[in-house]
Amino acid sequence: MWRTVAMMMVGMLPLFGGLKNLSLPQALNMLDRKNLEIKVSRFEETMKKYDEIAVEGKNWGSATITLQALRSNDAGNVFGFKLQSREATFGDFGAQEFMNNFGACQGGNMQACADMYTKPPQNLNYPAPRNHFLTKLTYQVPIYTGGKLSAYKEITHKLYEMSRLDTRKLRNEKIFQVKKAFYDIALVERYVYNLRKIRHNMVRLKQTILAMKKEGYTKKTDVLEVEARLAKVDSMLNQAKLNESLAYQFLSFLLDTEVDSIRNVDLHVRAPRVSKRDIERLSLDIQKAKMGLEVARNAIQTEKANFLPTVGAFAEYGSADNTLWNDFAQKDFYTVGMQVQLNIFNGGSDKAKLEKARVRHMKVASQLELAKKGIALQVRKLQTAIKSMEFDERSARKQLRLAREVYRTYEAKYKEGLASITDLLIKQSMELEVLLKYLKIANERDTKIFQLEKILDRGGRP
Repeated sequence: MWRTVAMMMVGMLPLFGGLKNLSLPQALNMLDRKNLEIKVSRFEETMKKYDEIAVEGKNWGSATITLQALRSNDAGNVFGFKLQSREATFGDFGAQEFMNNFGACQGGNMQACADMYTKPPQNLNYPAPRNHFLTKLTYQVPIYTGGKLSAYKEITHKLYEMSRLDTRKLRNEKIFQVKKAFYDIALVERYVYNLRKIRHNMVRLKQTILAMKKEGYTKKTDVLEVEARLAKVDSMLNQAKLNESLAYQFLSFLLDTEVDSIRNVDLHVRAPRVSKRDIERLSLDIQKAKMGLEVARNAIQTEKANFLPTVGAFAEYGSADNTLWNDFAQKDFYTVGMQVQLNIFNGGSDKAKLEKARVRHMKVASQLELAKKGIALQVRKLQTAIKSMEFDERSARKQLRLAREVYRTYEAKYKEGLASITDLLIKQSMELEVLLKYLKIANERDTKIFQLEKILDRGGRP
């Protein structure tokens, strides 16, 4: 029994662990499926698409079915109910009362003669309560709106396309963050690897000092200095591991999945070549600004439509009776018609709105030109920074090789008694300083390249 339980627990362990040896392409693939911010943005896209469908549906008009159930003893209502139900008779106008008075008048009843023309009909003015059930189908459709509906459709379509660009821009931002997290982790791991090598050398140096101390060739302070330096390296190692843990936590947040380890990446990223045409063709901000210009142009059309007539048509079919759906076909009715409406004066409000739309169009056109020039400048600055950092990186790499060689030389001199422990530790500090400088430059250069890829909407492509 205990063996079965143990096997089940071992089988469940991977369920509680994170992803191991995750590659960058795998992470980018997961990003599209798992990142919560991208999911939210795609929901926004879908809502914009439904806005477009809703506006397009206006062209097809609307059909409504109405069912009314009424009861009234109001004279006008009751007579109207009967008339709509095609049940009105001359008796409803008091014809029977009129004929009764007419007969009595012929018999010499003078009061009846007077009542024929002066006494209101009792059945018409004081009817009994009546039920009324009205079922009606109404269809209304716009025929001409001055181009307003087509302009609104174009606007909502462009807003939907702009929301898709927003999603792509957000996705590029998340790709940038995933790549940066990968390269940050790789750089920290490389830094840790070098720190451990330095620590190993220091431990070996300490052992050498202790051996030399027994022979009387070194002082006690030499041991203390090395131990102090070891403690500092241990502190740097601990800080580096904490930074690595934070980078893994951020990567796990981006992928909405726990990540324990990643596959090594090439720390030297190739910078993409970019032309002016590429900037205008690939930049999402410029594409969005162009769509914004088209939206502003369509907004002018919607304001112009206020100066044009609107034409609409409608058709109505129904039936009414004092009993629900009784003799529907025998008591049915229809109405068809159309309406033309033209606004001839509203105090200049439409004119002001039209001029505002034109000014907005000019503003958006200027913003488009500004976006083109601003993004081109941003790309040139990034390219300049990348080239500068490439020179700095090559220089730092050479300095690092020199610093390591100098440290090995001083280590040999110390063992021969030609250099002090202080000189040796100074050279080691220089090696650490140059290492940090080199890794920092490499990290900054990679970050600039990822920023350039983000601007150019490379979509995760290398």
